[in-house]
Amino acid sequence: MNQRSLQEELANEPSRKLYYTMIFILLVGLTWWSSTAINMQPVSKEGMTIAKNIFGGIFHPDTEFLLGLTKKGVPFLLLETIAIAVLGTIIGAILAIPLSFLSATNIVPRGVTVVFRFIIMAIRTVPPFVYGLMFIRVTGPGASAGVLTLALISIGMVSKMFTETIEDLDQGILESMEAAGSTLFQKIRFGIIPQLNADFFSILLYRFDMNLRDATILGLVGAGGIGAPLIFAMNAYRWSQAGAILIGLFVLIVIVEQISSRIRRKLLKGS
Repeated sequence: MNQRSLQEELANEPSRKLYYTMIFILLVGLTWWSSTAINMQPVSKEGMTIAKNIFGGIFHPDTEFLLGLTKKGVPFLLLETIAIAVLGTIIGAILAIPLSFLSATNIVPRGVTVVFRFIIMAIRTVPPFVYGLMFIRVTGPGASAGVLTLALISIGMVSKMFTETIEDLDQGILESMEAAGSTLFQKIRFGIIPQLNADFFSILLYRFDMNLRDATILGLVGAGGIGAPLIFAMNAYRWSQAGAILIGLFVLIVIVEQISSRIRRKLLKGS
């Protein structure tokens, strides 16, 4: 295609000005409606002082608390947070695998998938904070409540993503196995799982990243991890300790993000 024909083709393209104008008007309308529905409060002088103290604590952290190897030090609290995220991810993944297969329309009849998709949707409806408060009443404050909460919220997301991955499989392999008289278990074991290993592990790593952050937030309601010491330090105006915790969280998230990104690339691209 020469330059002239390309220009003629571009000139004959339908104008999208109306389309983009409508999108712009819609966004402006939504922004205006949202601003009227929310009562925005200006930042008070006290709030500015607290923000200044938080940044001051980050630049002048409590080094003994930051580097201490006791059970009250930041390294141990971060280790507990990682353990909560790991256990929550593993338990959630184990429970999500059968749910995802029972929700895939190319594996089981549609009537069965409707039931299990409704279960997954119901699990995903409740926010993590609510689950955390529920499990604290069941197990008491501590890491157990955090693990159970992360496991349950992992089931909802992981099941949904696993189901979508299963439904995108190469159907030719499954049809060949079905023509050869393979059972449902044989189709899953030899035709589906080998195609899904890389995608499954990539999804689990992504969920682990999210669980690591959620474990920190759940600590605010007493579900273990480093969140509780953070809120205690801020409520007591111990800004140097709060800064030490925030530094530890930042370093942890960066390290985990780098490691998980490299692993995902190797799983999906083999690079």
